[in-house]
Amino acid sequence: MNLSKSLASSALALGLLANTAAHSQSAAPAPDFTLAYNIGGTTDYRFRGISQSSFKPAVQGGIDFSHKSGAYAGVWASNVNWIKDYIGATDGSLEVDFFGGYKGELAKDLGFDLGVIAYVYPSNNTPTNANTNEIYAALTYGPVTAKYSRSLGNFVANANSAGSQYLEVAASFDVGNGFSITPHLGRQTIPNQTASAGAAAAAAEAAVAGVATAADADAAGSAALASAAALAGAVAVAGAAVCAKAAAPNSSPKPRAKDKKSFFM
Repeated sequence: MNLSKSLASSALALGLLANTAAHSQSAAPAPDFTLAYNIGGTTDYRFRGISQSSFKPAVQGGIDFSHKSGAYAGVWASNVNWIKDYIGATDGSLEVDFFGGYKGELAKDLGFDLGVIAYVYPSNNTPTNANTNEIYAALTYGPVTAKYSRSLGNFVANANSAGSQYLEVAASFDVGNGFSITPHLGRQTIPNQTASAGAAAAAAEAAVAGVATAADADAAGSAALASAAALAGAVAVAGAAVCAKAAAPNSSPKPRAKDKKSFFM
């Protein structure tokens, strides 16, 4: 009888200890901050629909810091080709993005994100400095995010382009087994947009070769090279203005990520 009571008491004590240990594990406080790293590659780095690597591969990587308060910051980098290929500069084959912001919840399933991002192209020697600063604000409801970005100064080598804006709507739907569907729609506007140096050079060569050419910038200043007609008639040559950033991690975002950041934005 005493042996039965002793065994029962021991079992009860062990059960209480196990329950206490499990409770203490489940109630462990969240860390004050997290630090995440990412590295990868892509066959064509695109930002807001425009190739940044001239349809060539790119190697990318970044570091993200997140605090439990909702504050975050990070840095992300990739090789790029657009500066030399489209702007005619001789230096500027790296992009480094620095970003930071604050995110939280306004209500159940409704989140917000406010931040700033700097797109830096070290040693770029474009006529108008390619370095760009943007502020952004986003709302997320369930799987859908709407985001607005606005440049604080000139936008990626476009002269007199302060106040360039980008509005986007994106979503992410988990289809299982590690796959997701991420539809995205965005619109970039750039005031006083100018034609790229590469397009202008092509038009000049056409003129020297005897093909009629005319450059016509509209009153609003949004640039596109006008058509050049051959003497025989109807063939038109159009030199469209190329804006390397007319395209992510928390955003991030650039991210962003993007982002952070292989994205059509």
